[in-house]
Amino acid sequence: IGGEYEVANSCRFDGSSSFLTREFDAETSADKWTFSCWFKRSSVNASRNDQIYHLYVDGNNHQKLYFETDDQLHCSLEISASILNRQVTTPMYRDMAAWYHIVVIYDSGNATSGNRQRMFMNGTEITAFGTDSMTNQDQDSLFVDGNDLYIGKDGRDYAGNYFDGYMAEVVFCDGQAYTPSSFGEFDANSPTIWKPKDVSGLTFGNNGFYLDFEDSSNLGNDVNGGTDLTEANLAATDQSSDSKF
Repeated sequence: IGGEYEVANSCRFDGSSSFLTREFDAETSADKWTFSCWFKRSSVNASRNDQIYHLYVDGNNHQKLYFETDDQLHCSLEISASILNRQVTTPMYRDMAAWYHIVVIYDSGNATSGNRQRMFMNGTEITAFGTDSMTNQDQDSLFVDGNDLYIGKDGRDYAGNYFDGYMAEVVFCDGQAYTPSSFGEFDANSPTIWKPKDVSGLTFGNNGFYLDFEDSSNLGNDVNGGTDLTEANLAATDQSSDSKF
């Protein structure tokens, strides 16, 4: 990585069994949060969904970010079996040699409907959607006390719906609507290249976390000092130096 900030490690998810999970405590805000993650896919056009995160309560109540089998990015919230918001990107993300950076901002208190959930890829807002259904104002998300978050897995245990690839610099900020510039920046010498920034100074809130994957003995370590995520089918050998994005 060019510039002053270097990312040392990523975590390899095998696409079949490995994931991270934790139960949320009392939230800072049910209406406002930001998720940021750098990722590199190891397979495309797969028969399963590539799950980045899934906040799962039960089959009728869940919130998720994933790649469908068409390699379009889906982000949705379902409560009581009703889909309250759903965004499906028109772009497809199929470059297995590339690192991507995704930011999801959930801010349902925003008076502007189109700003209640926003997605950014590599520093640029995604505006092309095949489906773009936005939540009502002040709709609580499911990132709240007692609910379970899964990184790299569909919480419903659907066969094969695991993430296949690498993740790095996984960040969740509870109670903050941060823009991508809090997590990355365009290279001064190559202005089309998006690169990471140090996120340690951000406000993480009660349920926030920062995974840098630098401790191979504890890949779920929250280096911000909060509750660690529990590892499942991840070993020290899943720590990777493939992080030069």
